[in-house]
Amino acid sequence: MDRKNFIQKSGLGLLFALVPGMAGSKVLFENTETAGKLNPKIIKDREGEVLNVIGDVQTHKLVGAETNNQIVEWVDNVEPGVGIPPHVHTREDEIFRVIKGKVEITVDGKTSVLEAGDTAFAPKNVPHSWKVVGTEKAKMITSAFPAGIEIMFKELAALPPGPPDFEKVAEICGNYGISFLK
Repeated sequence: MDRKNFIQKSGLGLLFALVPGMAGSKVLFENTETAGKLNPKIIKDREGEVLNVIGDVQTHKLVGAETNNQIVEWVDNVEPGVGIPPHVHTREDEIFRVIKGKVEITVDGKTSVLEAGDTAFAPKNVPHSWKVVGTEKAKMITSAFPAGIEIMFKELAALPPGPPDFEKVAEICGNYGISFLK
């Protein structure tokens, strides 16, 4: 069977007709910018770099250096009552996925309680906050894209133990395009 006949019979002709320019492409689905630059990685539940970011215990699973600065992902393991006050990111979007426990999240003025399996999206320049509610510790996977915020978290984790100096926290966060709302 020749190529033209194969494409017509297999339905690929429809795909090429719907997506102009693909018929002549040598590679159909490849990101040529990052192809060959990224290394695959498998991260087990107990693996990653653990940081205590002012009570938000984070295990960093993927960081910008590993993803061509496309995304950073961490797991929050947080006690009841711990959370992040209302703030705005100017550089990254965030996705929050609750794995265990209950997290009250407010995005753009709308408050919801997320439970295991629930997800929230907080785009950059949109105010958001979250807090663990109930009596159970919460586990939440957070992704931010593009990457870079993980560097800020290391700076915050290096602050002295005890009640945080909010002015210093705000200064560090401000250096990364994050501001807290009053």
